[in-house]
Amino acid sequence: MDSMKPLSGELNNSFNTLMVSGGIENRQAKSAGTETSLTGWKDLPMELLLRIMSVVGDDRMVIVASGVCTGWRDALGWGVANLSLSWCQDHMNDLVISLAHKFSKLQVLSLRQIKPQLEDSGVEAVANYCHDLRELDLSRSFRLSDRSLYALAHGCPHLTRLNISGCSNFSDAALVFLTSQCKILKCLNLCGCVRAASDTALQAIACNCGQLQSLNLGWCDSITDKGVTSLASGCPELRALDLCGCVLITDESVVALANGCPHLRSLGLYYCQNITDRAMYSLAANSRVRSQGRGWDAAKGGGGGKDRDGLASLNISQCTALTPPAVQAVCDSFPALHTCPERHSLIISGCLSLTSVHCACALHPHRAGRAILSNHAY
Repeated sequence: MDSMKPLSGELNNSFNTLMVSGGIENRQAKSAGTETSLTGWKDLPMELLLRIMSVVGDDRMVIVASGVCTGWRDALGWGVANLSLSWCQDHMNDLVISLAHKFSKLQVLSLRQIKPQLEDSGVEAVANYCHDLRELDLSRSFRLSDRSLYALAHGCPHLTRLNISGCSNFSDAALVFLTSQCKILKCLNLCGCVRAASDTALQAIACNCGQLQSLNLGWCDSITDKGVTSLASGCPELRALDLCGCVLITDESVVALANGCPHLRSLGLYYCQNITDRAMYSLAANSRVRSQGRGWDAAKGGGGGKDRDGLASLNISQCTALTPPAVQAVCDSFPALHTCPERHSLIISGCLSLTSVHCACALHPHRAGRAILSNHAY
């Protein structure tokens, strides 16, 4: 917090610059009898203050400005909707507690940390005052406990994006309760939340959060097919799902996703070594079924919409049970999947048997913007 002290001097310097640059206009206004007296920062109209702060784009300046006077504090409290404290290297928890009541209209708040600082009392302060919060980043908050999730569930029911990656102390019971209150979640990052991300939690997410579009379950190694199949049936709007390191899932999970999530664009299966060709053929088959289902509308569009549908990113690195024909079938079914170096989105590192798999760019070089492309993944 000591790093904020020099910023008050910057405010004064900026004001002096503003007054100098506006000297001619001030003299003209004075001669016309329409002079508006500005003797210091505190005389600025609130609309101009908010405009200046939005242009400056420095959250530390916003915080300093909120302490100038009660008028500025109230104006910024009502006008600032987006705030990041991720730059704070020390005493973040104290800073959050001191600011929460000032910025009660926040909709986006980032509290991402390099080293653990945030505690439950800080999150509780946010939940007590920032009831309009829509997006919250608490990633790497290793000190937080279930108290934080329960507080958010009670105080911030309008959350649409929540990042709690790396918060390994949360339990699945707390996450279940959160989803029962925050039912309009669209993006949820649970990467590394090994205790919270269980099959029970996924079933609750499927039941309560039908609008969910993005879910990161990376390295949540207790998840099984039971949880993923629940997601597939309860969250049909899923666009992105990361299951990297979920070593217990099998083809059943991928088959369920292929059948239940028609808008899926990104799927991460890194190190899911129980995945076999059956999963790949299921993805490919569902792509063909949907292409046929588009019928006349697709024909009228000349097929141009095909590139925007279906998988655009698939990570099957270290899925060593897969064979080239099955993976090639997926690659052929989704034009947005590429193995060419320029824009590879079909990631197959660690699978030496799959080096023969190639995307359409190998047959149509102009699509990749080059005369010659390798037909290998790397």
